[in-house]
Amino acid sequence: MDFTFDLLIVEQILISIVIGFMLGLQRDISYQNKKRNGFAGARTFAIVSLLGYLSAFLNEKVEYFVLVSLLIVGGFVLVSYVYKSFYNKLAGSTTEFAIIMTYLLGLLVYYSQAQYAILIAILILVLLDIKGRLEHFRSHITPKDVQSTILFLVMTFVILPLLPDKTVDPFGVFNPYATWIMVVLIAGISFMGYIAIKVLGTQRGVYLTGVFGGLASSTAVSITLSKLYALKGEYLHSFAGAIAISFSIMYVRVLAEVFVINPSLGKMLMVPYLVASFFAFLFVFYLYRSSCSTQSVEKLDLKSNPLEISEALKLGLLFGLIFGSIAFFQSKFGDTGIYIVAFLSGLTDVDAITLSLSKLALEKISSDAAINGIVIATVVNSMVKLGIVWFVGGKRIAAMIGIYYLLTLSMLMIALYYYEAYAAYLG
Repeated sequence: MDFTFDLLIVEQILISIVIGFMLGLQRDISYQNKKRNGFAGARTFAIVSLLGYLSAFLNEKVEYFVLVSLLIVGGFVLVSYVYKSFYNKLAGSTTEFAIIMTYLLGLLVYYSQAQYAILIAILILVLLDIKGRLEHFRSHITPKDVQSTILFLVMTFVILPLLPDKTVDPFGVFNPYATWIMVVLIAGISFMGYIAIKVLGTQRGVYLTGVFGGLASSTAVSITLSKLYALKGEYLHSFAGAIAISFSIMYVRVLAEVFVINPSLGKMLMVPYLVASFFAFLFVFYLYRSSCSTQSVEKLDLKSNPLEISEALKLGLLFGLIFGSIAFFQSKFGDTGIYIVAFLSGLTDVDAITLSLSKLALEKISSDAAINGIVIATVVNSMVKLGIVWFVGGKRIAAMIGIYYLLTLSMLMIALYYYEAYAAYLG
């Protein structure tokens, strides 16, 4: 009798058992935390996965064996669910569906798709393990947030494909499709920060608030934290550091936006903005190390969801206005007109002018004009935020943020000057 084993089959059997065991172990731990017995644990899941593999193996010898074994497993699962629901008065069917999926993963392993079976098993493990986090997430999400998420999907996958991908204005610069892509980009980034704050909360400390608040609205962060500092009159380094890190996100955000729209322009701005970002985060690190508090923030007042209809329309209108303004002022004043628009845009927002100039630099304006405009908007927007901190929070925290901006903007200008000089030398 030949006892030679096919190593591939042995490997597949072991993979099936491990997949089932891991899924069952997760269920065991979950039920243990709930202090109750479950329908199936690690051993049962491992056997079911192995049953799936063996069923596929035997199906080549016995017709319909997979169908019959699946019906048997499904019958046991159904009986368990009925008993749990009607006799134990327990809701939920996650374990029952997980064990059916485990059976199917055993089938998948047999058909030489072990890598996909492992991937799916890992995804199932993640889904099984995030129940608590999902409940926390659900408790912080309002119906309006769900509507906003639906709006984002509509903006991206319904409205965007319907817009014409060509210029429609007399100046030949306003492209509805390209403009709406920018609206989706900014709304998406802001919405991620907004959701992060709602889910994680601000009780985890001012620095975490600064990070995610910087994605949603660094202006809101500066107002809220400056106001809190003015009320408390203490924890200067903590509040200043949190405000500074929300402002630091702007440098990274601007660079990322430029790279998305115009990678060649992004390469030209990469060194100056990375240098500014480095010194920005270095200063934040200094403030963090010198902080003596893990002061939490009771509430971060984000006045509007960035994906409300009104906010999306404001973004679209702002982009259209900037595009038209740039074309008009450039036709009248040349590059100086671009800088005027950049200055005015920087008073309220830096994202719109950054994306607009990045797009126009592809074919309508020079790269130098786009770079100068983006830097002007960055500086002006920084000064406006410094003014907000001074007006709301007072001189002490404003002085700290003033040092931050003096350092980061100086490094930005120095890096930009030397980079341009080096590029001119090479060119």
